[in-house]
Parts: sequence; structure tokens; C-alpha cells
Amino acid sequence: MDLVPALEEPLKKVLGPPTAKVMAEHLGLHTVGDLLHHYPRRYEERGQLTHLADLPMDEHVTVVAMVADARLHTFASAKAPRGKGQRLEVTITDGNGRLQLVFFGNGVHKPHKELLPGTRALFAGKVSVFNRRLQLAHPAYELLRGDSEETVETWAGALIPIYPATAKLESWKIGKAIQTVLPSAQEAVDPLPDSLREGRGLVSLPEALLKIHRPHTKADIDDARSRLKWDEAFVLQIALARRRHADAQLPAVPRRPKPDGLLSAFDDRLPFTLTEGQQKVSKEIFDDLATEHPMHRLLQGEVGSGKTMVALRAMLATVDAGGQAALLAPTEVLAQQHHRSIVEMMGELAEGGMLGGSEHATKVVLLTGSMGTAARRQALLDLVTGDAGIVIGTHALIEDKVQFLDLGLVVVDEQHRFGVEQRDALRGKGKQPPHLLVMTATPIPRTVAMTVFGDLETSVLDQLPAGRSPIASHVVPAADKPHFLARAWERVREEVENGHQGYVVCPRIGDDEDDPKKARKSAEDEAEKRPPLAVLEVADQLTKGPLKGLRVEVLHGRMHPDDKDAVMRRFAAGETHVLVATTVIEVGVNVPNATAMVIMDADRFGVSQLHQLRGRVGRGSAAGLCLLVTEMPEASAARQRLNAVASTLDGFELSRIDLEQRREGDVLGQAQSGARTSLKVLAVIEDEEVIAEAREEAVAVVEADPDLKNLPALRTALDALLDEEREQYLEKG
Repeated sequence: MDLVPALEEPLKKVLGPPTAKVMAEHLGLHTVGDLLHHYPRRYEERGQLTHLADLPMDEHVTVVAMVADARLHTFASAKAPRGKGQRLEVTITDGNGRLQLVFFGNGVHKPHKELLPGTRALFAGKVSVFNRRLQLAHPAYELLRGDSEETVETWAGALIPIYPATAKLESWKIGKAIQTVLPSAQEAVDPLPDSLREGRGLVSLPEALLKIHRPHTKADIDDARSRLKWDEAFVLQIALARRRHADAQLPAVPRRPKPDGLLSAFDDRLPFTLTEGQQKVSKEIFDDLATEHPMHRLLQGEVGSGKTMVALRAMLATVDAGGQAALLAPTEVLAQQHHRSIVEMMGELAEGGMLGGSEHATKVVLLTGSMGTAARRQALLDLVTGDAGIVIGTHALIEDKVQFLDLGLVVVDEQHRFGVEQRDALRGKGKQPPHLLVMTATPIPRTVAMTVFGDLETSVLDQLPAGRSPIASHVVPAADKPHFLARAWERVREEVENGHQGYVVCPRIGDDEDDPKKARKSAEDEAEKRPPLAVLEVADQLTKGPLKGLRVEVLHGRMHPDDKDAVMRRFAAGETHVLVATTVIEVGVNVPNATAMVIMDADRFGVSQLHQLRGRVGRGSAAGLCLLVTEMPEASAARQRLNAVASTLDGFELSRIDLEQRREGDVLGQAQSGARTSLKVLAVIEDEEVIAEAREEAVAVVEADPDLKNLPALRTALDALLDEEREQYLEKG
């Protein structure tokens, strides 16, 4: 173990303070070991060209291409009023696509001399759209001449590694830094047990690091990647297996429903039968609730597959067994909506202690941050005395003042909206750990469930209840075909004339607080895109223009909670024709009469988010319509993403597409843990087999040696992966 320090050497000592500072701030790399684990994103072969057509918008890219032509233009601007401003436009090609580079002002002289037609180079910059064409403004570049000593050395290998880079540090500079520290790779301590490595024919860790950074052949890259994938999958699955092992030791109160209690009374009053899926998943949950260890279950189901019904039955079973159940919702709008629909579904069963309440009845209370003092005091009293069997609330439920008589089940709606600490604080309110059911409408492929929610058992609801209608989705290319957008507003009017309602969703609110910096833009900035469309502006334009005469209201997150609730009530009651909103309507809003949705600047939303939003229409017997409005050019990745959403209603298929596009960087909930959690070589979708096998191996290792006493190198790797914050993240996940 004495060898580790070589990899713990701070980069400041090895590369010098300026480079180390950029690496720490922009790439999160602090030590030699961090840098060695910063793997190439891909490799370019000398003589092979990149596909310029596939460049992602708004990302830093590195391409190898040839200069096709270069033109110097002069223009007048605020800085150079006499027409002395200079702009160099260089077109580069990869043999198929073309891409424009622009340089301004004093920055034109060097590239004007060096980027002559026929020159090959590496170009790095941020892809933007200007005049509906893709371009790189002020890219950095490195000529591929191969004449000076250093260039020959650096580019000697036939394969050029292209590293994930930033505007401040180009790929080739990262490559040079890695060459400096590469000798230390020999001292990397191998976390995989020897038997596992030999049994699977994997190369050693030092060899893998050498081959991934300086491959001589494609086989070298394959060897290195197979090995490094195993490291990531195995160490992660060890962490999850230890988590499950620890959970299995915790005590919990078994909660079995009474034979003729609240649950059977509720089932008797249901006007419909549960789908097969709902019955199957309910059985899995009831089996878990009956055990003496806390349930940790993830319930995932398509938008509208009836998850709330399944969760409600689990809550009623818990109340039957003498416990209390809490449902945690991410927003007040959603908490109020859940409360309304649960009270409606339960009828007199929700009127415990009141006249007209059934003998099995319990109280269902709502607890949110904006409630009046008297209502809040009563709700807190009902919880501490046990009069309220079910409480529905926002994170207000987590405050210290909230006490339960006997908390038996916690249901978390829309897992990804909650910070880890919040879930944990609520679980801490039980006398013994309560059972936990996590619900999500974002479909999660099996491998991701094994990776991200690896400490939860998974139940899937994949049938839609009877009576749900299909949703037609179309992309509206507003820039190429403005008449399509005009037609979109006509379709919204037609839906309203037929007695239905519609949503218009925008990425931004549009009040002063979220206005993009109102800075003057220089010529260099002219390539920047316009700010995203805003609710307040769009609502104003619609009421004066295409939707004139219809009742249009706005809804966004910065409104007062009472105003939000009033707007939602009017919309639910059919008094408002069109609701112009931000993504506050993304989860749980249920208005069966709403049939049309127009999503403005749809390219600004993720695939899963668009799928969630779309699930707000088509909830009744009439067919739904979802129009995705974008100004992105046809060839862009953003348009392909929207075409994918329009082409299928299968959330699992879309979540695969979403993951493939996001490269799984944030699969482990980086936003939630704040730690360096990204998977580097493990592709959660493609590497299903590796993950499943690593899970089996990890379970065997942890059963034999839960504290990893006999595997010190694995323990070290685990500590590195799970620095403090991360360990807590997984514990609380």
C-alpha cells in the first residue's frame, strides 16, 4: 500500500500551478491519479476524418478536419466605425460535411496566415448556430504538420486520443499533461481480486491505463476499456451490495393489512378493477411490508399507469396495520393535487373522526409550507396523536416540528426531485426505520435501475389503465416552416372549440429575476443564441394574437402558492381554456379534459422531460396532441432528439435514447451528491452484461467478507469512489 502516494501527488507539483488550477476548476482533476483516470472520449486516426454532421450543439468538441477555404471580410461596428472591423471565415471539411469557423478583430491575423486551404488540423471550440448554420467561433487549433520535433513526438501514435476538454484547456494540452504523468501508472494499485481478473482474462490496471492513453492498435483500446469498465461496474456494485447487506440487518415493524379493514373497504368501493400489472406490483409491495426488515422498493411506471393507486393501497394497508403513511411530493401544486385526488378516491373513508365517516375511516391531512397557522397546527396535532393515518406534503414534512405517532411507510413521489438529505430526514422520523416506496414516472432501463437504484428492489407498471387515449406528437420546425407554427395555434383553437383545453409550455418565466444578462453584445458574441422563450412574453403574444378571445392564464414556480392553486383549480374546472406554464406542470397534474400541448423551444428540454410533459394530455377519453416547436436546423442533434420523442410513446425506449445522448455522465445523480460521480467508460445501456455480472460477483464478495478485510486494494478503490458525500448519497438513495 506504500505505493499509492505517487498517484496522490498533487498536479500542482507535477504540471505547475497555472495548468493545475484550470484542471481543478474546470475538470475536477486534482491529483496524478485523477488525471490518469481522465480517459479519451474517442480516438482520431491520422488520415481519417470526423463526421461534422454529428456535432452536438452547445458542447465543446474537438475535430480533425481540412481547411477548404478562408475569406477575410471587413465590416463596420461600434468598435470600428469606419469599416475597419475584420472577420475571418474559414470553412473546414471532413469530406462529407462542412463547418464554418469565425475569428474576429485582432484574433484574425494568426489563423489567416496559418489556416491555408489544404491544411489539416485539430480544431476545438463550442458548437453554436448562426444564421441557421453550425459554426465554431474563435476555435483553438493545433496544426497537424508533423514537422517540429515536439509535434512528431506528440502525434507519433497512429491514434490521436481526443479528451473531454473545456474552453480553457484543449484536448491536445490535456494529452501532453497525461504523457507527463503516464510513468506513474505503473504504481496504480489493482482493486480487482486476482481470481476475478484472471478468471475473466482482464489486463492489469497499470497496463489498462497505459493502453487507454497511448494505444498502438484498436485492440489496445478494447483491452483497456474492457478492464476499466469492470473496475467501474464492480466497485460500484460492491458499494451497493454493502448497502443492501447493511439494510438487511435493520429491524422494521411488519405491516399486514387486517382482513376486513380499511383496505378491503376501499377496494369494495372502487368503480373499476385494477389492471393485472397493478395487482402484481401490489402483491410485491404487500409481501415486502409483511417482513421484519424495511422495504426499499422503486415503483416505476409510465406516465398515467396508475402508480398513485398502487401507492395509496400500500398506505391504506399500513394504516390497517396500526401505522401511519407519509407521501412526499416535490411541489405544492402536486401535493395539493394528490391530496384532492386521494380524498376523492377514498370518499367517506377519508373522514375519520367526522360525522358521516365510515367505521374504518382515517384522516388524510395535507401539510405544506404555505398553509395558514391554524390549519398547520391542526395537521401537526393529527399526526402526533395518530388521528391522521395518511399525510401528504412537500418538504415541510421534514421539519423538526413534525412528529408522528408511528410512521410505518414513506412514499416518495418523483425520486429525482428530492435531495438525499430530505428523504433521509423523513425516514428518521419513524421509531424504527419505516418501509420506503419510491415512485418515478421516468422510465429507467433495467441496467440503470441496477446501477443508480441498486439498493432498491424494482417493480414496473407497464400497462396503461383502460380508457387512456393515444397521444399524437409532431415536430413543428418554426424557422424552416413558419406556417406550421400558425397551424399549431389553429389546432389549439380547434381543440378549445370542441370543448377541450390546452397547455403551452415555455422554458423560462420571463420576469426580471430570470432575464439573461442584459449585456451589450459585441461582434464576438453575435454567434450566441437568443434567450429561451418565456411564459409571460408568450402568454402576452398569444392573448393579443393567435389565441385572442380565449381565456389564457399563466402558471409558474415563483407565483404565490395560493395563486398557483387558484389557477390550477380554474383550469381543472374548465374555466380556463389555455394554461401557459413552465415545467411546474411536468409531474402529476391531472386534467383529463386537456387534450393539446404546445412545447416552445422544445430543444431546450431533455427527452425524459418532454415525455413527462406530454403525459399531461390524453388523460381522458379524447385523443391527445403534443406539438414540439423548435428553431433548430434539420441536421442538428437536437432535431433528431425531438424526432425520436415524436416517433414513440414508449418511455423505456426514450429513456435509452436520452441516456445514450447524455453519455450517462450524471447517471449517479451528480446534482444530488455534488461529488465526482460520473461513470467514465461504463456505458449503462450497452454494458448491461458487465453490470449484471459485476453485480453477481459483488454480492458473492460482500457475503463472504462484508468489511472487505481481505481485499485492502478494493477497500481503497471504494473509498476513492465513495468519498464522504458519495457514501452518504448511496446510503440515502
